[in-house]
Amino acid sequence: MAAMSVTGMAWSALLVAAVVPAAVHALRRSPLWHRISLPAPLALPLLVLAHAWSVLGDLAGARPPGGALVTEPLLLSTAVLFWLPVLAHTRHRLDDAARCLYLFLAAPFLDLPAVAVIAAGHSAAGLAMIVGMLPLGIMAAALTWSWVDREEREARRAALPAPGGDPFAR
Repeated sequence: MAAMSVTGMAWSALLVAAVVPAAVHALRRSPLWHRISLPAPLALPLLVLAHAWSVLGDLAGARPPGGALVTEPLLLSTAVLFWLPVLAHTRHRLDDAARCLYLFLAAPFLDLPAVAVIAAGHSAAGLAMIVGMLPLGIMAAALTWSWVDREEREARRAALPAPGGDPFAR
C-alpha cells in the first residue's frame, strides 16, 4: 500500500506535529486566526478524527477516490485548527495549564491510529508515524517546563521583601 510507506507516514506526522505548529507560531498574531479558531474541545476531536481517517483509510477501505489528495489537505486544515488554541493569540487561546493538558491528552489519541497500523502488520510505517509525532510530546513537555519555571519565578519574586522594607519582618 502506497499510503503505508514509512516516509509517507513519517512526513504526514511531522507535518501535523512540527511543520504546522511552526507555521502557526510564526503567524500567531495573524487576524485570520480570529476568524477560523475553534474552542479546544472541538478542535481536538476534529484533528483526532481527521488523523484517524487519513491514517486508517486504506486499512478500513474508507479512503476517498482522491486518496491523499483529499485526506492530507483536510488533515492539515484540522491540524491548524488544533494548534490555534495553543499557539495563536485568539479568543480561544488556552491558559498555561490547559495548554499542557490539551497537548498531553492529544498525544496518545493521535498515536492510536499508528498502533492500529502496527497491528495490521505495517510495523515500520506505524513506528514512523509514532516517531514523527514526537514533536507534539516534546512541545507538551517544553510548555509544562516553561509554565512551572515561570510560576516558580513569580512565587520567589512575591516572597522577596519590598525594596527599602525590613528584610526580617514577616
